[in-house]
Amino acid sequence: MRVICPHCKEVNNVPQRDSYKKANCGKCKESLLDTQPIELTNANFDEVIVNSDIPVIVDFWAPWCGPCKMFGPVFEKSAKNYPLKALYVKINTENEQALGARFGIRSIPTLMIFKNSKEVHRMSGALDEVSLNNLVNQFI
Repeated sequence: MRVICPHCKEVNNVPQRDSYKKANCGKCKESLLDTQPIELTNANFDEVIVNSDIPVIVDFWAPWCGPCKMFGPVFEKSAKNYPLKALYVKINTENEQALGARFGIRSIPTLMIFKNSKEVHRMSGALDEVSLNNLVNQFI
């Protein structure tokens, strides 16, 4: 399966398994098991979505948004549960207004889930960790 390196954003081919003890990027040699959400921009968004064989969980947010600030740590904590199962990414709508407009983001935080390069789910509002994990599990 193709996965995106969270460090250098290169595409890597990784054998599909239930769990992994070690998986490193072929380019930068950093761990592909690092589950920190990555910031995407208009310049790299499409490439990441198209080249990820695992679901991509997108958080559209802004630094001035109170619910976004509360949801950020929940999003990061949830990401730790899905190494090489889901890719968590963040889009700062303040900096990436074109992406917000392209996807018709009217309120934040908004979560979108992409699978096989297609949007399969969208919801606005912050979630608690259990609800977010339950949502992600539906698409793995």
